[in-house]
Amino acid sequence: MDIIGHGGDPQVGNLATPVNASGLSLAYIRNLPAYRQGLSPNRRGLEIGMAHGYFLFGPFAWLGPLRHTEYGNTAGLLAAISLVCILTIALSFYAAVGVGQPIATLTTPKPPEDWGTEIGWSEFANGFLIGGCGGALFAYFLGQTPYIDLLQKILG
Repeated sequence: MDIIGHGGDPQVGNLATPVNASGLSLAYIRNLPAYRQGLSPNRRGLEIGMAHGYFLFGPFAWLGPLRHTEYGNTAGLLAAISLVCILTIALSFYAAVGVGQPIATLTTPKPPEDWGTEIGWSEFANGFLIGGCGGALFAYFLGQTPYIDLLQKILG
């Protein structure tokens, strides 16, 4: 194993392991929207927000207290959008306190420059809000299809 950067200091915690240093792991991490080269902060936030909004809808709709009522999907939509709004507020607070320059690591040797600016984080938060609400709305519309009821009957 190899210690990357910082003069080989093992206390930095940037240790190359077979998991984080394999080609497959590096290719996967570097293709995530957060670290993909050439994306604007707004586009990063949009992609990440869509995924979060889409996947937050299901647990709220199908595991929440209104799951067996006609309002289950609506409650899931409202809960997912509410959580996306709370997360956007948290992102805005993080941008407001002033962020430092991103640190290069083994998995992200060239982190995006936008992660080091308040404007970049603000644009990311805007994209996250729009994408998160859109992803939750898309999942809600999918949940309204009659095939979902058939699938739920088959599964349990």
